Amino acid sequence: MQPKILVCGLGRTGYKIFRLLQNQGAEVVGISDRPGHQRAPGVIVGDPRQGQTLIRAGIHSAQTLVLANDDDALNLAVLTHARVLNPNIRIVNRIYNQALGDRLDQTLPDHVTMSVSALAAPIFAFAALGSKAIGQLHLYEKTWPIYDEVIAADHPWLNKPLSELWENPERMLIHYLPARGEMDLVSAVVADETLQTGDHLIIGTPPQVKSQRYSLWQKLRKAIANLRQYQHHVRPMTLVTLALLITICIATFTYVCVNFNLSVVDALYFSVGMITGAGGKEEVAEMAPDWVKVFTAGMMVIGAGVVGVCYALINDFILGSRIRQFWDATKIPHQNHYVICGLGGMGMAIARQLHHQGYDVAILEADHNNRFLRSARALGIPVILADASVANSLRDAHITEAAALIAATSQDMTNVEIALSAKAIAPDLNVIVRIQDADFAQSAQAVFDFDWVLSPTELSTHSFAAAALGGRIFGNGMTDDLLWLALATLITPNHPFCGQRVQEAAIAQDFVPLYLESEGETIHGWPLLERRLQPQDVLYITIAANGLRKLWRKEPSSPEVPFNPPQTAPHPEVLRS
Repeated sequence: MQPKILVCGLGRTGYKIFRLLQNQGAEVVGISDRPGHQRAPGVIVGDPRQGQTLIRAGIHSAQTLVLANDDDALNLAVLTHARVLNPNIRIVNRIYNQALGDRLDQTLPDHVTMSVSALAAPIFAFAALGSKAIGQLHLYEKTWPIYDEVIAADHPWLNKPLSELWENPERMLIHYLPARGEMDLVSAVVADETLQTGDHLIIGTPPQVKSQRYSLWQKLRKAIANLRQYQHHVRPMTLVTLALLITICIATFTYVCVNFNLSVVDALYFSVGMITGAGGKEEVAEMAPDWVKVFTAGMMVIGAGVVGVCYALINDFILGSRIRQFWDATKIPHQNHYVICGLGGMGMAIARQLHHQGYDVAILEADHNNRFLRSARALGIPVILADASVANSLRDAHITEAAALIAATSQDMTNVEIALSAKAIAPDLNVIVRIQDADFAQSAQAVFDFDWVLSPTELSTHSFAAAALGGRIFGNGMTDDLLWLALATLITPNHPFCGQRVQEAAIAQDFVPLYLESEGETIHGWPLLERRLQPQDVLYITIAANGLRKLWRKEPSSPEVPFNPPQTAPHPEVLRS
């Protein structure tokens, strides 16, 4: 029997999760506080914080509750009520505050924290690197992009046996959709089938990691070059300091000219003391003519004003935020870097993804009190505190020499404005735009001809649905309306795969084995297919979401042995977003 799933919060993200689960054949009930959903099939309307609403939705018999509201406080309130009514229910929780999500995962059993930003960020990063990914896998402590390879007449893999591709450990074969007929991937590999025109092959590849190190001279040269571009950070202080030096020089020159017996050092000493108010060598003025005394009085007044302004600017520069802006300005890359506009949860996640892959990143953010400023600077990522929709701000980030620009603020119109401004300055620039509304995203890409227009909601709902269906998920993707999941299953004595050869189990249950962990050994390729599964083995597989129902059912021939959903392996590589 398949598990019953409740989806609480049918906003833009929640409703898409609800519909996606319905399309995959899951038994799902939606909980909404919007009267407009009252007549929608499978939807209970009411306050989810009220126990009666949860009871009407079937909380007592549900196995999983997906909290999809965009309000952390509301999700937490519903979570507490749900756990009181059903202590064993599994929670998939959409949390913006990652620190809170980590605490909940550590405190509560069967609690999975997920974030729209963290789930969608890798796809934005892959798009910036010039490739369109339809999903992701978290393998070997890296996030692998997933691609849909369509075999065309000029494709290099045309007529190539699938068995040859299966042998490559640097490429994970995930799903196979032949243009003619139906055949699962493992059967096609064993039968030595060849790829034909129109076939679809879903594959995962390791992420591109750029290794670069800058010498001390290169860092110094870049800092000096950037100083010319960012004079406005120190221009006021420089001008006032120059005015102070000129005032001291004029006073020193005057005293030397009036009294030729006075040394330049004594005149300079008196001038500095007189202008700054420190005093010293007063006899220089006392023995001078009256007009020199009047000049000295004027210099005192002028000097007091110049020194006061100079001290204020130096204090603001050193103790305020200007020195941080100045230091960030000297670190802006000059070429082949990635400019991210907007340092919210999404922007920070994208920046972290690109930075960890070894690419240079620069961030444009208008809010001087942004909560992620310290995190970005801790990674060594320069942040320009300026409005990214202004052309001069984009030029400060050197977008004419950048590899790509990602407009990732929380406002759709702002992102469109930034993208249009960037295209006006650099028409050939690769531009990726974040737009929440999926329909608007499609029309914007068609009208404005942006390189990529991506909706975080569209990119993340598959992962929420996958987590609701299959436990701990380390990857997922969507192709031709088919949601597939990547999960790690621990082989127990009662597991339906226990004792079977991987090849036989894969063909019978229509899944694709990725690799196997057994007694500290990692097995893949042809040895994986011949391996007979034993207890304590951890098998990593991809399977269609609707195929999980085969694992939910009991076998008629052995009713005394229940078929439970596969247990997920306690493995550090399991994706946690």
